[in-house]
Amino acid sequence: MPHLLLMILAVLAVFAAPRASLAQVETPVSQCQMIARSLPAVTFASVSASAALRVQAKANEEVRITYVGHSTFFIETPGGVKIATDYNGWYKPPALPTVVTMNKAHSSHYTTNPEPGIEYVLHGWQEGSETGADHDVVVGDTYIRNVPTDIRGWGGAMEPNGNSIFIFEVAGLCIGHLGHLHHELTEKQYAEIGRLDVLMVPVDGGLTMGAESMSRVVQRLRSALILPMHRRGPPISQFLSMFGKGFDAVTDDDATVTVSIRNLPKRPTIHILSGV
Repeated sequence: MPHLLLMILAVLAVFAAPRASLAQVETPVSQCQMIARSLPAVTFASVSASAALRVQAKANEEVRITYVGHSTFFIETPGGVKIATDYNGWYKPPALPTVVTMNKAHSSHYTTNPEPGIEYVLHGWQEGSETGADHDVVVGDTYIRNVPTDIRGWGGAMEPNGNSIFIFEVAGLCIGHLGHLHHELTEKQYAEIGRLDVLMVPVDGGLTMGAESMSRVVQRLRSALILPMHRRGPPISQFLSMFGKGFDAVTDDDATVTVSIRNLPKRPTIHILSGV
């Protein structure tokens, strides 16, 4: 009888557990961050909480990344989610995006009139906020989050949190887009970003940051696949010259690359897609 009573009490304790602790089990945790981060309330878009636990789980799946123009890439996930980065409405992706991300620095990085049918428009800035935009969204098989950074205003003064580095976690990959990055990152920002397997980086030589400063960010992040974007003026060779023998470089006649955990380069590789 004592054993039976103990069993009954144990079962009752499980069912009496607070709902908050049960809900914590359903919260997706970033695979990419170097340190634990207390996530705010996560928005589950188009999937149930239990399905969100399976996000990023299938590392044998492939992600297609197409360079569209300027700083817009079109990301197609195994689950059919379509994402356009720094969407401005000028550079049209091959299909209507499910999600678009935007940044504030210039009108070539956002639009006030996104196409009807785009389900999620994620701004990399938030007016009136001291901490900037804060996105933690699960859409289909993809977890999307951001790390705010500052931008340089037209007068030269820095404006807090006007840009976001967007991070897309899907198929076991950590894919990061630096947006219109205007300064080298802090230790806190590097920790919040964590691991990036694929890095989309502006190589304009100074409209964002000088090539030397940007190269230091790239070397610190140590991504396996580096996709240049936002090239204005200087030849791509100027950016490539910032890197030593530890980096490989590939020039592609195609604007699309297909990526999976299994086919990531063994050495950090700067992959120059057609159109850059």
